[in-house]
Amino acid sequence: MLEETTDTSKHRGETVDLNENDSSLLIDISDALSEKDKVKFTVHTKTKLAVFSEREFNVSRQHEEFIWLHDRYVENEEYAGLIIPPPPPRPDFDSSRAKLQKLSDSEGSLTKEEYEKMKQELEAEYLAMFKKTVSMHEVFLQRLAAHPILRNDNNFRVFLEYKEDLSVRGKNAKEQISGFFKTLTKTADEVILANQKEQDEFFEHQKQFLINYNAKIKDATNQADRYTRAYKNVADQYIKMSAGWNALATTDKSDLSKYLLILADLFEKARKLESRVQSDIDLKLSDTLRYYMRDSKAALDLMYRRSRCLADFDTANKNLDKARQKNKDVPQAEASQQTIKTKFENLSEKAKDELHDFKTRRVQMFRKNLIELSDLQIKHAKAQIQMIRSVMQQTETATSSG
Repeated sequence: MLEETTDTSKHRGETVDLNENDSSLLIDISDALSEKDKVKFTVHTKTKLAVFSEREFNVSRQHEEFIWLHDRYVENEEYAGLIIPPPPPRPDFDSSRAKLQKLSDSEGSLTKEEYEKMKQELEAEYLAMFKKTVSMHEVFLQRLAAHPILRNDNNFRVFLEYKEDLSVRGKNAKEQISGFFKTLTKTADEVILANQKEQDEFFEHQKQFLINYNAKIKDATNQADRYTRAYKNVADQYIKMSAGWNALATTDKSDLSKYLLILADLFEKARKLESRVQSDIDLKLSDTLRYYMRDSKAALDLMYRRSRCLADFDTANKNLDKARQKNKDVPQAEASQQTIKTKFENLSEKAKDELHDFKTRRVQMFRKNLIELSDLQIKHAKAQIQMIRSVMQQTETATSSG
């Protein structure tokens, strides 16, 4: 199966605040093709920056290459004091394909009308997931392009400009095991560093806030997902109810059939409306929560890197004290302590700016998306009222004509 989308611009900046006033480096995913085991993204760049050889160009990239780019930032110590934008999630269409296959297997037990409508719903779900996948990969690049430091990275320029395949491969079994133990070590360190004595009140407050915020937003994301699934289930049930009333109308030869057709039409309209409500909640609420769940984890990773540097600074101070007490290797200890002190101070200064920016971006986007969601809910509520009034008028007309 191949899916193609060329209209990704309307998804731009739905969940994050991007600097739309800076036109020196503009990136979008102009096209994408979904194949069975991969998605090929066409990354389109327009730039005025002299470091690029062309002003406008396209390259084809796969998900693994996005992850490669993200890892290059995370592994670079120069960016330890920055919030590295979270990597886009891996494209996963298995659940949608499984639902389509399950529907195909149950085709014999459904009416033709039920089957076609349920197939349309699943295809729309698949397309929405595909567009969302494209959007998240696009937002990752746009976050990098909007950042005054991250945008200048050489690997980023290679990713955007190099025409050939980057030859990025997935991790082999040995690397995965190594990564697993590295994760365990990091998790253990995080537990230790969580109880680390913090002298700076700002960072202590930020650390506690981010730990609580990440836990609560993760729970809110799960609740929002259950909320949207409930709307989807209601829409699916309306398909069966509409088909059922239609079936009764065709078998009933009395005047009752015209009322049954009105009911069938009501549930069909209600299905479409519930689907739109579900889509809006998913985009404006669930996706916003999910993105900032991942972005707050990226902020926590910054706090972890700073805590690790602080621990190294404390160790360097202790080593310097020991060297002075023993009057041995004092110059080396002083140089080492000064190097780590400078590194820690620079990291902390950058981290403060990043955390302030994170707060501003988060508040602005939640406010924007929640206001837009409220406006859409009012619009849908008015549509529901109008739909009910229309049914009542149709019923009155049918009664008077009968």
